[in-house]
Amino acid sequence: MKLPEPLQLSEPGAARDQRAAPRFALLLRIAKLVDAKGEMLCIVRDVSTSGVRLRLFHPLPRDGEPLALENADGTRFGLEQVWERDGEGGFRFVHPVDVDAFIADAGVHPRRAVRLAVDHQVAIVVGGDEVAGTLRNISRQGARLDTELRLPLGMRLRFGSSLLPTMEATVCWRRYPWHGVVFTQVLTLEELALRSLRLRGRDPGEPQPTLLG
Repeated sequence: MKLPEPLQLSEPGAARDQRAAPRFALLLRIAKLVDAKGEMLCIVRDVSTSGVRLRLFHPLPRDGEPLALENADGTRFGLEQVWERDGEGGFRFVHPVDVDAFIADAGVHPRRAVRLAVDHQVAIVVGGDEVAGTLRNISRQGARLDTELRLPLGMRLRFGSSLLPTMEATVCWRRYPWHGVVFTQVLTLEELALRSLRLRGRDPGEPQPTLLG
């Protein structure tokens, strides 16, 4: 049986041999990169005790912010970027990781679908009325909206802004003023990644055009 190759932390094509840290293949493990300006979607391709290779959906902002990788269970690992090329990136862990625990997602928080934290003003349309709201997080399947209007369970609505395409959804839970909504159409991973990227680092108080105008 052929053994897995080592995780390549150097730039692809470089001569450096890093066979001391065996690589473990992770089949399209969805995760997110986190810094002070927000969260970005990625996919873990393989990992070793010293580093990780990620699939990226867009070039990473080069703003010098400290970077962390967050698993679906909420566990975070400090990272240093080593290379980025052709939609992938190699990263070195700030501290060595337990690979078995990483693969098992053995964190303290329950594992759930990856959602990206945002803070963005949106217009919410219910029937023929439009109210202001704030988009707090977004996943492929749904989002959390904060609004002063008490939206009943099962209520259908749409929301959006100048930076976010109009999305249709249904209220599935409520803890006023929080409202959880499920989308009528599930987003692809790329759609989720690019939409959240557009909202990255935006001023939450920046005025946005209404949907009804």
